[in-house]
Amino acid sequence: MENYFESPFRGVTLDKQVANPNIIVGRYSYYSGYYHGHCFDDCARYLSPDEGADQLLIGSFCSIGSGAAFIMAGNQGHRNDWVSTFPFYYWMENEPAFAGATNGYQPAGDTVIGNDVWIGSEAIIMPGVGIGDGAIIGTRALVTCNVEPYTIVGGNPAKTIRKRFDDRLIGLFLEMKWWDWPDDQLNAAMPLLTGGEIEELHRHWLENIKTS
Repeated sequence: MENYFESPFRGVTLDKQVANPNIIVGRYSYYSGYYHGHCFDDCARYLSPDEGADQLLIGSFCSIGSGAAFIMAGNQGHRNDWVSTFPFYYWMENEPAFAGATNGYQPAGDTVIGNDVWIGSEAIIMPGVGIGDGAIIGTRALVTCNVEPYTIVGGNPAKTIRKRFDDRLIGLFLEMKWWDWPDDQLNAAMPLLTGGEIEELHRHWLENIKTS
């Protein structure tokens, strides 16, 4: 296993390290691969680099725990509504008995992770899932369906545990979209961003940023 403390990826945000062109990442999002000792590209499983393939889209300010996995490439030819789930089509070249097999591949669409999302260690995100802004995905959760903004989910399969805030406060977050603020405005609001006064942050946004 690679020593994470000596890895060239340690302390490097994802937008500066991902190699697959179908991984698109916003600013300051990071992968904490300390325990598993690998780079983030290894977390995107079965993700094709080809143009037109499903993409993994990750917003800004996301925190992704060690060993998290994003399962890509749709059903990879395994059809649970057919007689067999075996992908005969992909073995035809080497197995004459499989000649004439139909390709069962079905794309799932892009996997979209919002902004300020915290994904726990060894969580698994299934193909085509959307995770809303501010959501928290528990350690080893298996996420098979969309997650609403500012919702905490956990378990296998993942289920809602609770909302982080009430709907009114969540509305303030989604109105402010602080993750889109330029660095100078983030710096000016940092005491509020690192505290719990949401309404005060919203007031700051109304007075100093929305009108600028």
